[in-house]
Amino acid sequence: MSPVLRAPLIARGLLLLIVAAGVYFLRGFLVPVLAALIIGFASWPLYRRGVRLCGGNTTLAASLALVIVIVVLVVPMVLAAHYALQEARTWWTWLIEANRHGAPVPGWIEALPWVGLTLADYWRSHLGEPQALGQWIQLLSGEHLGNISRLVLSFTGDLANLALTLLFMLITLFFVYKDGSRIAAQLDVVGEHLLPKRWQRFSRVVPATVSATVTGLGLIAVGEGVVLGVAYWIAGVPSPVLLGVATGFMALVPGGAPLSFTLVSLYLIGSGKLLAGLGLFAWGSIELFIVDKTLRPRLVGGPVKLPFLPTFFGLIGGVKTMGVVGLFVGPVLMALLVAIWREWLYSLNKPPEDADGQPPMIG
Repeated sequence: MSPVLRAPLIARGLLLLIVAAGVYFLRGFLVPVLAALIIGFASWPLYRRGVRLCGGNTTLAASLALVIVIVVLVVPMVLAAHYALQEARTWWTWLIEANRHGAPVPGWIEALPWVGLTLADYWRSHLGEPQALGQWIQLLSGEHLGNISRLVLSFTGDLANLALTLLFMLITLFFVYKDGSRIAAQLDVVGEHLLPKRWQRFSRVVPATVSATVTGLGLIAVGEGVVLGVAYWIAGVPSPVLLGVATGFMALVPGGAPLSFTLVSLYLIGSGKLLAGLGLFAWGSIELFIVDKTLRPRLVGGPVKLPFLPTFFGLIGGVKTMGVVGLFVGPVLMALLVAIWREWLYSLNKPPEDADGQPPMIG
């Protein structure tokens, strides 16, 4: 009499249970692992050069690469976040006082040509009264100002959790560098078994897609945030670090950087600093032209040019599900989906081949 459940079926069921249990227990490490994989993919060509310089010693090369990532990426981001939070605290204090006593009309709004007086009257009637600002915030965000304040305080108190996430990401990144070649070879074996005809092309498209997306969205956004943040400081704009960080985040979305420096330029012009406003707008336009015409085509050399809508959905969905790391994880996942879609279309439109791998002869 044969058994009801065969041994291979039981083994597969147990394997699925073990995999599900592993995913369940390791789900809290998903964000640092994805961040480490993205940084590893983006910097892998440079890391391979480091391995050759270290004589093939992957442990030494991974250690040096990790130190470079900390010095070049982590430390500047931590410092920028520190100064941005300090400047945001000043704005938050002003917001609380303005809600308590009513927000006076800024002088630069009244100084705007043609629409200044109309906007000033609108400001007095809707924001000049006590508690009016809090009502507008509750109307637009659905949250009371006190609830937002408590959320801000809980975020600042959650810095220990962010530090642990950063630590786990760095540990994972070290092993991605150290054992990345062996992991890639194992994935190639499994991929060739699952997708024998498409794996070689697909396995080359994915790293190039991740590298191009991170390079295009990350490095250029950071560069524009730094350059325009320095320009804000030179022009005398209040809170230049906070506005520089905001401009860097806005630069992740197509059209975000020009919108940012245009609004800041209008603020300077309305404040009576005509030359500073025009100079900032001219500098931002020249910088944007140089980036779009020279740097972006060189840095973004991957096979996927992500359209606006997938980029926007990737940013919003990534931030909503994963926080700050989602700014990069979301667009990368969308880029992979676009790459898979285009690869599928390529395989469907590709002419059929004979058994020897050559296109069929016609005539």
